[in-house]
Amino acid sequence: MKRDVLPVEGITCTNCAAKIEKSVTGEDGVAACQIDFATSRMIIEWDDSKDHTKTLRTIEATMGRIEPGAHFVKDEAEVPMSGRLLWRFGVAFALLLVGLYTDSLFVYAIAYVVAGYDVVYAAIRNVWHREWFDEKFLMTIATIGAIAIAEYPEAVAVMLFYQLGEYFQARAVHASRRSIQSLLNMKPTIARVFEDGREVERRPEEVAVGSIIIVRAGEQIPMDGRVLRGSSSLDTASLTGESLPRPIGPEEDVLAGMVNLDGRLEVRVERPATESSLQKMIALVEQASMNKARTEQMITRLAKVYTPVVVVLAAVVAFVPPLFVGNLEEWVYRALIFLVISCPCALVISIPLGYFGGIGAGSRRGILVKGGEYLDVLAEVDTVVFDKTGTLTTGRFEVTDVVTNGELTTDELLQLAARVEMASTHPLAKAIVEHAGPVAPFSMIQEEPGYGLMAIDGENRIYVGSARYVQKLGYPTPAETSGTIVHIVKNDRWLGRIELRDQVKPDAQETIQALKRYGYQTVMLTGDRQEVAAAVGSAIGIDEVRSELLPHQKVAEVERLAATGKVAFVGDGLNDAAALARADVGLVMGGVGSDAAVTAADLVLMNDAPRDVVAAIELSKRTRRIVWQNITFAFGMKALFLLLGLFGLASMWEAVFADVGVALLAIGNAARLIHSK
Repeated sequence: MKRDVLPVEGITCTNCAAKIEKSVTGEDGVAACQIDFATSRMIIEWDDSKDHTKTLRTIEATMGRIEPGAHFVKDEAEVPMSGRLLWRFGVAFALLLVGLYTDSLFVYAIAYVVAGYDVVYAAIRNVWHREWFDEKFLMTIATIGAIAIAEYPEAVAVMLFYQLGEYFQARAVHASRRSIQSLLNMKPTIARVFEDGREVERRPEEVAVGSIIIVRAGEQIPMDGRVLRGSSSLDTASLTGESLPRPIGPEEDVLAGMVNLDGRLEVRVERPATESSLQKMIALVEQASMNKARTEQMITRLAKVYTPVVVVLAAVVAFVPPLFVGNLEEWVYRALIFLVISCPCALVISIPLGYFGGIGAGSRRGILVKGGEYLDVLAEVDTVVFDKTGTLTTGRFEVTDVVTNGELTTDELLQLAARVEMASTHPLAKAIVEHAGPVAPFSMIQEEPGYGLMAIDGENRIYVGSARYVQKLGYPTPAETSGTIVHIVKNDRWLGRIELRDQVKPDAQETIQALKRYGYQTVMLTGDRQEVAAAVGSAIGIDEVRSELLPHQKVAEVERLAATGKVAFVGDGLNDAAALARADVGLVMGGVGSDAAVTAADLVLMNDAPRDVVAAIELSKRTRRIVWQNITFAFGMKALFLLLGLFGLASMWEAVFADVGVALLAIGNAARLIHSK
């Protein structure tokens, strides 16, 4: 199956986008069609790999029919549709003023055509294609009705200010897209590779893991890696939103997308370009708009029945009351007011715009949200559950002591353990391997998740893991001291232990205290020993600590907590993927998190900072508050003016200004998120 991702221009209405998706999916050879509203792209999946140029022309015509001006982008320098709309508004507004001064029907007619020819044309074409009911149909019926009863200025004003609302809608959508697309445009295009004593420019996709790349001052780091030589400071704002430069030196990790500010760096590539942290971010942001919040889905469904209901009610208002009271022309005029004020623009654009604003604001500070639905759920949680290692603590362990039974020296014990631990990506394993220095791994190593690893060396079996692992094997272990302990057993003999310790993250206590002030229950789940877990929990003031848990036991604890409320789980990804997936909403520390965890989580925190959990919750609550403000305000104002119009207390001029005003205020309210820091 072939897949095309095509940039589009001029789609500013989510309702129209849904209609385009439905129509395009019915075209010959099209298996599926999705419009990524946030990044302004159409994703088409074809049934076969043939040339579909002719079908694409048909699809473009369909787009233009449903939303005038919508088309595929062929030239990046094209004049934005919103600019052309503003010129038309200016000309039509000038003609309206002339018409009001001269009372010329001819001038009114020209003003009407300039302001609304595309709206009327689209409405007629939609009727021809049996797609009757949308906001263009409402505006066309309302304005033609106004002309029929000789309300010419009102007819022009309705179309004129409808287009003004479309202009500001297009501007707001463009701003939302720009805030998201600024991330998508960061993808590095060149890597400077050190080969045979010289620097060679290559595409990042062509650079192998293990290669040495050179990053000069002022250049963007093209791939994830570790600094071998050089020191500098990095601008990490594009990935994490952090405004202060970050100092960097040898043996420290750097990520694609960061900018080297001053020194020259030699970096060993640790991941392929397609698997870099930046590429993960881009993929997550691209998919975000596909996951609609429940509120968005509700409004989309409502829009499908809203306009038909409004048209029927308007017909009732126009023709039923004259049978009992008043004259036909008066009630037709009231029905036209009903149609104008009922236009759903404020709802169908301001609500998705609110979620796009939340997603964009999050991405600018390193909080990646996979879709509006997860902002909704996060706003509803009452319990926040944390993993310990790598989440509340740094996850960067240091070996503090090595104890042997006397058979091996401390160096020999470290090297034996490292030969086994090289098969693991766990922070404890990495710390032991780094402390031991270069060693050759055993050829046969098996992992038992949550316990440890076993290596087979000829007739010998070497076990490296927790005290629980050794006890499970049936071997006694000496009493443990404080800290995190890794035991080494060979066949049936305990050889010794390695003690390690990591540090609580600087902002962990502040984060827990902030959550408790907001009224959240805080819980820590960890596979670490009870003594270590209790010490960390006490230091940061967490409400409940559960220790010595295997991955499946973490899931059981999340299920227990979820039985009485909504749960957010925060992990670093190492053994946390199942718990992240089971929680109502999962947040993963994306800088250190595994690919499996990033896939299972709903939000990714690129800063690896616990404080961003609080920031994400605040963002979700603010987004939801703004969305519901728009819903309440739009419905409330429309209901008020509908009643005023029905009782003859509002004119069409007032209806026009009320409709446009509601739309602009709702869009402006949503834009507060787009421009928030």
